[in-house]
Amino acid sequence: MTIRLVLADDHRLVREAVRDTLAREADFEVVGEAGDGAAALRLIDTCHPDVLVLDITLGDRSGIEIARTLRASGSTVKIVSLSAHQDRRFVGAMLAEGVQAYVAKASAGSELVRAIRAVMQGEACFSPEIAAMLAGALTDTLDESAKPERLGRRETEVLVLVAQGVRSLEIASRLHIAPSTVDVHRRNLMRKLDLHSVAELTQYAIRAGLVEL
Repeated sequence: MTIRLVLADDHRLVREAVRDTLAREADFEVVGEAGDGAAALRLIDTCHPDVLVLDITLGDRSGIEIARTLRASGSTVKIVSLSAHQDRRFVGAMLAEGVQAYVAKASAGSELVRAIRAVMQGEACFSPEIAAMLAGALTDTLDESAKPERLGRRETEVLVLVAQGVRSLEIASRLHIAPSTVDVHRRNLMRKLDLHSVAELTQYAIRAGLVEL
């Protein structure tokens, strides 16, 4: 299956570099490029891409606004944020608007390809710099007062790691439990919180105060 992509970045040279990187993947097709938010929204309507690679800083509006507009419209496009901003306020704001992956521009390349493939599987994904930043923010706020009342300690630990984009096998290794137990905790989290995807679990972690915006 071909993955159709739209690139939105206000720097032409950045778009060209990203396009060249993605063109190396046989199943990727860049169907449109935009230098501002209005053009990005038009391309979403006309090209119907699977994934939008979105910078936070655009000429006419922020990537946060674009993500919010798309979420409010019911768009099904997956969003990968590709940004030079690594402040957790920006990352948290994008996640709160439904963005499923965040890649630092310094890690563009294989990390961007990995993120695109992850969101197509319904998974969250963060480049190493962003994952480390989120890990610190989550650890700082993970205390008894921050834990959602309905979740047990182990469930909260799994939620934290899921929100960081950690895969099930790695979660099992870190928590010294079986991968099948991780899957049980993930299902229980979704059932208890009435959520239906990893992206929604990540957003919940943000809104529950497990990440300080």
